[in-house]
Amino acid sequence: MRICRYNADKLGLIKGDQLIDVTSALDVIPKTRWPKSHGDEMINHLQAIIPKIHANRKLGYVQGVKNVDLKSPIANPTKIIIAQGCCRDNRIDGWKEAGGDLDKKALAVQAHGFYLKATSSLVGAGGGIKLSHTQRQSDCEIGLALIIGKMAKKVIYRNALDFLAGYSIGLNIKLRGVEDRSLLNSLDTYAVLGPWLTTPEEIHTPDNLSIRLKINDKIRHESNTKDLISDCRKLIELSSNFFTLYPGDIIMIPNPCDNSPLRANDYLTCEADIIGRMEVRVV
Repeated sequence: MRICRYNADKLGLIKGDQLIDVTSALDVIPKTRWPKSHGDEMINHLQAIIPKIHANRKLGYVQGVKNVDLKSPIANPTKIIIAQGCCRDNRIDGWKEAGGDLDKKALAVQAHGFYLKATSSLVGAGGGIKLSHTQRQSDCEIGLALIIGKMAKKVIYRNALDFLAGYSIGLNIKLRGVEDRSLLNSLDTYAVLGPWLTTPEEIHTPDNLSIRLKINDKIRHESNTKDLISDCRKLIELSSNFFTLYPGDIIMIPNPCDNSPLRANDYLTCEADIIGRMEVRVV
């Protein structure tokens, strides 16, 4: 199942290039008083929402996906976690060929850990990337995004995927500079998530998905999650040993692209196997 948030916080079911309005399925979310529980309310009640989506899908208004404003499928994560340095790129392959010990390198990458982006940086594909501090360079990384489905703490590796609500494509936009990396990565619109949430039954394994990025029709990145030094289960296990994970929390696994700067009016086309295609404009 592919579920999107669009326009004025409506809920949509994606079928090919069509969108079915299933906003009425959100009625199962109970009315709560302040303070609300941790996490995204839609994800927190997803298991009750999904049967309602199935029941209401024949009643909803149908329109083309390209006719709507796609928001981030997650409205209120408590955390956006960036898994730093877990991608095996050409530098690591070259390092191994030169006689290096990949296991030691992998341990060093894991020890480099995670950092957090401000949740206020999060937008969907329709929002676009609004460059900030334009006297400096901003560039991007693309990768799989893991969406946590239920509270998780000290997760065991073999059970890690049981804690997922699904998968999306994530763009991690970075401003170059000497300041703290969380600050440089947390500017408004510098985290793009989408185009929708793909639920786990659609993806047999997240550890063999091809990911591609084009900017203005030029390929800037191609990779596969099978080449991750730390796979998806390991990243959930590791992050849950640092943080309590709540429904809707996002773990982005960014892959470095080339060092070309983003420029106004650039058009980014992001693709991931099974999940789909996300188009984002720099404004």
